[in-house]
Amino acid sequence: MNQRRPIREQEVALIHHMLQHVQLNPADYPIDELVEEYEGGKMGSISLGGNPEAYAGDVVRVNYIDSDQTPVVITLTKDERNRLLDLDFWKVDFSKLLEYPTPEKVVFQ
Repeated sequence: MNQRRPIREQEVALIHHMLQHVQLNPADYPIDELVEEYEGGKMGSISLGGNPEAYAGDVVRVNYIDSDQTPVVITLTKDERNRLLDLDFWKVDFSKLLEYPTPEKVVFQ
């Protein structure tokens, strides 16, 4: 992982949208102000501060089509203490994320 950086507004908006879609109140899932990027931020995945040793499952998963028409799967995960763990992006060809998804551009699985 890299150094911590402030979470971006677009990341918070996406996380809140995903939580609300599965009838979870974002206020019940506080997000740390500082996050860590995976893979130098190449695909957009970030650690949200939960305990990676205590992964307790996926909260919600969405699909997104990047601007190069490559599918991306985005998963919000949690730890055993019900804290948000990761916002994980998987671009199927492992290439760099070109355009960060806005809530209206994701499709729920």
